[in-house]
Amino acid sequence: MAKFAAIVTFGDAEKRMEARPHHRAYLQQLLAEGKLHESGPWSDDSGALIIYEATDQTEAQALLDADPYTAVAGIITDVRLLEWNRIFSA
Repeated sequence: MAKFAAIVTFGDAEKRMEARPHHRAYLQQLLAEGKLHESGPWSDDSGALIIYEATDQTEAQALLDADPYTAVAGIITDVRLLEWNRIFSA
C-alpha cells in the first residue's frame, strides 16, 4: 500500500461544522478498515492533512471524493492529493 497525502484548505466554517460529525465518522471508518494512516486539522483550523493508505492515486481520490466534506460545496476550497514517499519513520 502506498500513502497519499491530501492537503486540504477549508472554506465555509458553518457548513464544515454541520458536516464535521459525518466527516469524522467517515475517517474513523477508514481508520478501522486500514485505509487511513492519520489525519488532523492545522493548528489555525485553516485546513487539514489527511494521509490515506491506498493501492494507487485512483483509490486515494475515491476515498477523498467519498468524504462528507466534499459533498457540500464550499467546505473545501482547495485540495492537493499527492503520493507521499516516506523516507524516515519513528
